[in-house]
Amino acid sequence: MSLPYPTNPVLPSLPVYQPGRPIEEVARELGLSAANVIKLASNENPLGPSRLALAAMRRALAKVNFYPDGSAFYLKQKLASKLGIASGNIVLGNGSNEILELIGHALICPSAEVIVSQYCFAVYPIVTALFGARLVTVPAKNYGHDLDAMLSAVTPRTRVIFAANPTNPTGTSVLPETLAAFVRAVPQDVLLALDEAYFEFLDQPLDLLAEIRGGKKNLLLMRTFSKIYGLAGLRLGYGIGHAELIAELEKIRQPFNVNAMAQAGAMAALDDAAHVEKTRRTNTAGLKRFASAFRRLGLEHVPSSANFVLVKVGDGQGVFKGLQKLGVIVRPMASYDLPEWVRISVGTPSQNRRCLDALRQVLAQEAHAATA
Repeated sequence: MSLPYPTNPVLPSLPVYQPGRPIEEVARELGLSAANVIKLASNENPLGPSRLALAAMRRALAKVNFYPDGSAFYLKQKLASKLGIASGNIVLGNGSNEILELIGHALICPSAEVIVSQYCFAVYPIVTALFGARLVTVPAKNYGHDLDAMLSAVTPRTRVIFAANPTNPTGTSVLPETLAAFVRAVPQDVLLALDEAYFEFLDQPLDLLAEIRGGKKNLLLMRTFSKIYGLAGLRLGYGIGHAELIAELEKIRQPFNVNAMAQAGAMAALDDAAHVEKTRRTNTAGLKRFASAFRRLGLEHVPSSANFVLVKVGDGQGVFKGLQKLGVIVRPMASYDLPEWVRISVGTPSQNRRCLDALRQVLAQEAHAATA
């Protein structure tokens, strides 16, 4: 039944983001115990949040009758001090996804073009479509960004380049010197929105904050507390850019978009360097274990610089469903034009072991079915 009034004309063709399936939903659907289901689908921190963050949020509970600090003054101050920038260089979002939408409100319109790479994060095309702009998709190179080709795609109508380092869902990264050259080559009238959600997992991170400190106006770095800090449920991300750009984004940001629990938890998480380092060590070991297992199984995979790995399993949707029946949730990649692949988040050592055991079982079942 159609609505009796017109809606935004982009809505009929607007793609819809499909998140990783929650544990409770899978358990309910398949008649499993939620306690026996593991989720390795959404690149969450398997160690959970920092204990310092949990304690801070418990203290903040007593004041949830009050609205949160709309400017998140203390969180911005703490972030600014940690990063060596001014608080006026930071905008906070309800997840870094909100920062992407703020960019859309500020810069993207029907006459604009937006450049992305093949296999890019699904929200970039969604934001582009929402604001009626033309999406220009540049073919990937070895499952990662072809930065030279992305530069060549720039036209007078280009307003934004969405790029990520490391990338999601493929996990590739760019050499620091290559990324630095790209950042400086992007025309000044084009905003480079660089998604650094997995920045903290890089072995050789490039400190692009120096570009912000130096006054670069067409660079916006986007980071999050969802990944290495283990606070995905709080929905807190942030953008770092020139103060004039941030001021424009602040005009669009919804009031009280970062709740009191998120502010308290994030401030405490910034103090827990030990938790961050333990997460990084756990992730490094997990990536090595997956890579070694995939080689033994003869499965192609993309070497990852993030906290997940993309692996080619043949029938991605079939393997995804088979693993679900065994209580292991991963992410099928057909929606990213990678139907033969699944993406697996790095878990704890026991979760990784269980995932690999289940994968072997599912692949063996599929091989047997194919020869029966």
